[in-house]
Amino acid sequence: MKILVLNGPNLNMLGIREPDIYGKRTYRDLIDMIKAHCDEKGIEVTFKQSNHEGALVDFIQQAYFEKVDGIVINPGAYTHTSVALLDALKAVQIPTVEVHISEVDKREEFRQISYVSLVAAKTIMGMGFEGYIEAVDFLARFSAS
Repeated sequence: MKILVLNGPNLNMLGIREPDIYGKRTYRDLIDMIKAHCDEKGIEVTFKQSNHEGALVDFIQQAYFEKVDGIVINPGAYTHTSVALLDALKAVQIPTVEVHISEVDKREEFRQISYVSLVAAKTIMGMGFEGYIEAVDFLARFSAS
């Protein structure tokens, strides 16, 4: 199984950005944790992060041509603004799990809308870094069924 873990804007700043919301672990810590879990499960995993919407769309489209079996995406702020990400995910039709480290639905009103959730097979929020592990495991079960 091949999974793409795609992170949007400011997630590269984990450990620095609002540690009271996102914790003190770094983006590198997140990557290492997911990689170790995927290695244990025999899952091939690729990581991409960008602060640019078009680059994220390009990564999603590239996943189609690379025959990726599942996408784990934390679109960051683009969750609430990007029809382009929604359209890219709809176009490629790769099973996708949306992940948010914090409980987005309990934050500011503008964060209540998620375009990505309209196409995601599942949305996981408020589980911290563990949400990514849950997403990987969900995609592995989804693929097996």
